[in-house]
Amino acid sequence: MAYYASTHPEGRQPGRHFLQIPGPTNVPDRVLRAMDNPTMDHRSVEFGKLGQEVLANLRHVFQTQGPVVIYPASGTGAWEAALTNTLSPGDTVLMCRTGWFATLWHEMAQRLGINAIFIDTDWRRGADVPAIEAKLAEDKARTIKAVCVVHNETSTGCTSRIDEVRAAIDRAGHPALLMVDTISSLASIDYRHDAWGVDVTVAGSQKGLMLPPGLSFNAVSEKALKASETAKLPRSFWDWKAMLAANATGYFPYTPATNLLYGLNEAVKMLLEEGLDNVFARHDRFAEATRRAVRAWGLEVQCAEPRHYSSSLTAVRVPEGHSADGLRAAIAERFNMSLGNGLGQLKDRVFRIGHLGDLGDLQLLGTLAGVEMGLRIAGIPVKAPGVQAAMDYLAGNA
Repeated sequence: MAYYASTHPEGRQPGRHFLQIPGPTNVPDRVLRAMDNPTMDHRSVEFGKLGQEVLANLRHVFQTQGPVVIYPASGTGAWEAALTNTLSPGDTVLMCRTGWFATLWHEMAQRLGINAIFIDTDWRRGADVPAIEAKLAEDKARTIKAVCVVHNETSTGCTSRIDEVRAAIDRAGHPALLMVDTISSLASIDYRHDAWGVDVTVAGSQKGLMLPPGLSFNAVSEKALKASETAKLPRSFWDWKAMLAANATGYFPYTPATNLLYGLNEAVKMLLEEGLDNVFARHDRFAEATRRAVRAWGLEVQCAEPRHYSSSLTAVRVPEGHSADGLRAAIAERFNMSLGNGLGQLKDRVFRIGHLGDLGDLQLLGTLAGVEMGLRIAGIPVKAPGVQAAMDYLAGNA
């Protein structure tokens, strides 16, 4: 009998891959099984029922009574939809540079012909609410048409206080729309579209919603819908009007991502079965356990403001003279685990531990164990066992 060596350059790595980047996240078996169905006729009666169920249940996740639009696209598409449906060429928007993804949204706005004012930060905290309020107060001519904020900045692990941003807009008495990117926070961190007076919420499928990439979302207020009636930026694929007209009966104006919608329906049911408050508490608990591990190791969390700590991920700074990318590579090779890389000005300076989506205690502890072993292999000094610190916290806070 002949035996053949693996053709993979490193050979086969046994065991499951630990996908611990801050999205895409692990897809639960229930969602995979739901997607593993024959593709449905997207003009059939059955599909209309599926569409209506999905669209109705999604409102609970966004915590809104208003419409939610689904696009077959990444979150980047939902960014564009938010801007093109509400703004006109030359309009001014106010943005806050909290990290890499806020920077990309700003670049998109500029490419679309929007004048985007950018409030800078040190990438170690959320949006600068006093600076936003000051800019709005200065805008006596009311030229600023929208305030755009990333709720959870995936590159830094900092979460902005959207309730405080809304309060700042209200104190300034400014009519600007409030647009919020929740791509890495929806269904992971408490978020309230209606209660916080958000006009357009942007989201994606591949993080807290526990799906593969491929769907994006806009939750839309009445004020935003009114703005869309006079907005002049070109739009066709992204047009809310066509989508909402078809959605009224559960259908779409063009071919939808049918099997992803099967999965979305199942994922939303799972979230509602667990209860959103429990989902948020679970993520809060895992985030605190992770931060305790980081502190025990003697490392520094990128987010410097505790009020802005993210419950979706933790970005960890490596000491001077060490490579975050080298650490990630060693962990991937030895332990078959993926961690998030540093982006923009944080390239090779941080690694990011994703603890969002379909995650349990043992998965988190396995993740932290892989990081701790990787730190030792990479020669990064470790002061104390971080996994033990996390275990102690989890055991005492069931």
